[in-house]
Amino acid sequence: MIRILLTAVCCCGVSALLGHFLLPVLRALKAGQSVRSIGPTWHNNKAGTPLMMGLMFIGGTLICLLINLAIGMTDYTPFYVYALAFCFGAVGFLDDYCKVKKKRDMGLTAIQKSLLQMAVSAVFLYVLYREGVLTCDLYIPFWGVRFYIHPALFALFAMFVIVGTVNAVNLTDGIDGLSASVTIPVMVFFVAASVALGRQNLALLPACMIGGLLAYLHLNWHPAKAFMGDTGSLFMGGVVCGLAFALDIPLVLIFAGFVYIVETLSVILQVGYFKATHGKRLFKMAPIHHHFEMSGWKEEKIVLTFASVSAIMCLVAWLSISSLTR
Repeated sequence: MIRILLTAVCCCGVSALLGHFLLPVLRALKAGQSVRSIGPTWHNNKAGTPLMMGLMFIGGTLICLLINLAIGMTDYTPFYVYALAFCFGAVGFLDDYCKVKKKRDMGLTAIQKSLLQMAVSAVFLYVLYREGVLTCDLYIPFWGVRFYIHPALFALFAMFVIVGTVNAVNLTDGIDGLSASVTIPVMVFFVAASVALGRQNLALLPACMIGGLLAYLHLNWHPAKAFMGDTGSLFMGGVVCGLAFALDIPLVLIFAGFVYIVETLSVILQVGYFKATHGKRLFKMAPIHHHFEMSGWKEEKIVLTFASVSAIMCLVAWLSISSLTR
């Protein structure tokens, strides 16, 4: 456990150092945020804020994992999950690059991102299955039982969950400090679950993320000095779903990823209601954090509320796997 704590502290320091050097570079390159035209008008003052600062915790996490590898880590699963997240982060980097290069709020098309994400997910699932880490026995939270699913159906289910989770995490990155604050409790859960399930080496990855995200929050807390961009949010989503599959408990994301799911459902409901009623809106704006923002909530209040809900649901997630940890 001491090694896990030291890893989190180390990654916080390394990420902060990387961020210190990266921030002026991004400013010099004018790699700034483009504000969506349909967003809240007061977000216009965020335009030009350095983007792609997710690189600080992406790099910090890799460095700290390599340090652990050098001092005796024998399980390579954290690197499989990191590779998945890194590939998603690369897709996000391309998206951010297109936004910065073309000075617009949209980067890659939805089809381009979906195809790239599905390809990355398929390779990751194959590697986990080949290494014997992932099975087709789906664990049902709270029931403590597993149901066998045909490999072809499981692959389709798993790809849907991975791509859906990654994009759901991305939707949460809409106001200062929100996505990192919501995800830190999720990483704490995965540290605890990994240790309880005898996967101490795997616990090092979410520990790195905790440290890296705390360092990033120093720059992203309102008023934000930098944004992680799709580079960081897609990487973060890759870590979240990758850990769930590496522990062979993907359905636990229903609870641990509750805030991400609510954010996504709010968008789906908004679009569906808008089309069904020919122009009426269910929420003032979606994702739902913008609804609260436009209802007068300060960004800090939204972040603290959503982070608290995330922490509570992660406790529920912990209870849901209690039969595995006895």
